[in-house]
Amino acid sequence: MKIILIRHTSVNVEPGICYGQSDVPLAKSFSNEFEFVKQKLQKKKFDAIFCSPLSRCIKLAKYCGYETPILDKRLMELNFGDWEMKAWEKISDPQLQRWYDDWINEKPTNGESFQTLLSRVEEFLDELKGLPFQHVAIFTHAGVIRAIKIINNHFCIKMAFEYKIEYSDIIELNI
Repeated sequence: MKIILIRHTSVNVEPGICYGQSDVPLAKSFSNEFEFVKQKLQKKKFDAIFCSPLSRCIKLAKYCGYETPILDKRLMELNFGDWEMKAWEKISDPQLQRWYDDWINEKPTNGESFQTLLSRVEEFLDELKGLPFQHVAIFTHAGVIRAIKIINNHFCIKMAFEYKIEYSDIIELNI
């Protein structure tokens, strides 16, 4: 099965803010970025379109002509819990250092670990592989794209944050 992973466009969030699963607004440049993605996907045909339920992904999918994508919460970004919408430098939670030391297994206060994100994405992929699709588009987030690449052995989990994924990136994989 061929999957096309599409990261949402730029968001209107100050640099250094932890936003994970917060439903944040898009940057003013969204129309140019939307058009770029739409042009890249224009000639591709998909059996199914899946999408994170966060508005930054839904808006992009709809702009690209996919009015009714299949929404799946497992495609949401990492849940940063109590840290959401706070500046990283202003988080005074003692859990922050434990998370920095072991972001794979530790979780933000009232959030989820990267291992938990990896597990939910793997569950999604296992279900997807059992469906009769050949070409699938997935509108999602950088954390989910990294997880899919890790699950498909493109790099090891410890390298996750060294793999850069830009806003509006389109990545093709065979799974």
